[in-house]
Amino acid sequence: MADSPSQDRQLPASQRKIEKARAEGQVARSRDLGHFAAIGGGAALIALGAPPAARALERLVGAGLRFDAQALRTPGMLEARLGELAWTLVAVVLPFGALLALAAIAGGFALSGWTWTFKPLGPRFSFLDPLAGVSRLFSKAQVIDALKACGLALVLGAIGAAHLHAHIDAYANALAMPLADGIGAVAGVALGGLGFVVLALAACAAMDVPLQRHLHLQRLKMSHQELKQEHKELEGNTEVKTKVRARMREMTRRRMMAAVPKADLVVMNPTHYAVALKYDEAKMAAPRVVAKGADLLALRIRDVAKDASVPVLEAPMLARALYAHAELDAEIPAALFAAVAQVLAYVYQLRAALAAGIPGPRELPPLEVPAELDPHHGGVA
Repeated sequence: MADSPSQDRQLPASQRKIEKARAEGQVARSRDLGHFAAIGGGAALIALGAPPAARALERLVGAGLRFDAQALRTPGMLEARLGELAWTLVAVVLPFGALLALAAIAGGFALSGWTWTFKPLGPRFSFLDPLAGVSRLFSKAQVIDALKACGLALVLGAIGAAHLHAHIDAYANALAMPLADGIGAVAGVALGGLGFVVLALAACAAMDVPLQRHLHLQRLKMSHQELKQEHKELEGNTEVKTKVRARMREMTRRRMMAAVPKADLVVMNPTHYAVALKYDEAKMAAPRVVAKGADLLALRIRDVAKDASVPVLEAPMLARALYAHAELDAEIPAALFAAVAQVLAYVYQLRAALAAGIPGPRELPPLEVPAELDPHHGGVA
């Protein structure tokens, strides 16, 4: 189904569509929240680790500016010394950078959590369409992002300009101080300015987080047709479900027809209901219903039973009770044990008499069928 035009998408996104979009990597993300986490985390690290970092930087700069005649006369020694200073710098900067990266990643996933999927990495040939690219470039989301970026740049630039204007003398005076004092003075003044930057980023993140959630839900809005299609997918296509049910009924009928020749007897009503019973004393605790049907299916069960020489008895009240209360491939209800036992005893006596060549019982005895189990509430067995 083709996507509906954006102007037709006026319905809020369903939970299923939100979860599907999340599985595809489409979640709300706030860049300002990531910036705040990274810079705020950096400011916190600087504030906590400023004294040892300042001492390490002092030793590094001092060692780098210290030369002797032996080092100048031996170029290889100078190269080795430069490599040693570089590794010292890496040992100081690398942990700091790793912590900043972790803070940035945590800020990026703080809004919508972790989503593990490779779908965003797949090729999207629609991005090769220049017209679609131009439309995305001037889309509402891109315009908002551009305005936010410009506004944030202006705010941070204003904070930086105000900080430099207020502390220009402190930075200038640091040049005349000894190295250790100069580094400490510059670090303290810069940390104060960084605090204002972190506050500005926190304010921007506080505004951007709900905005990104709103824009994400706006992008996922659904049309009436999409909502109907989703309901159809959840509930299943009516035509398919009807065909599946018909197929299952046909398979059940075939299985029943195959089981009728193996039944011990068929109880009928005499034409509206038919129930085939089987009982194996060694394997079953009670007789089981192997087939049952009404109207045309009942007649088919009767015909198959007669062709297989399975006794067919007319017991209307018992047939109706078994059809209404006994499940297919299940044991008969306990309330009908006595009546079914009477019928089975009659069949066994009739078979024994036929095998011996003597007259058998002429009539089926009255059956003990509870009247409340008969759906018609009448009749005499």
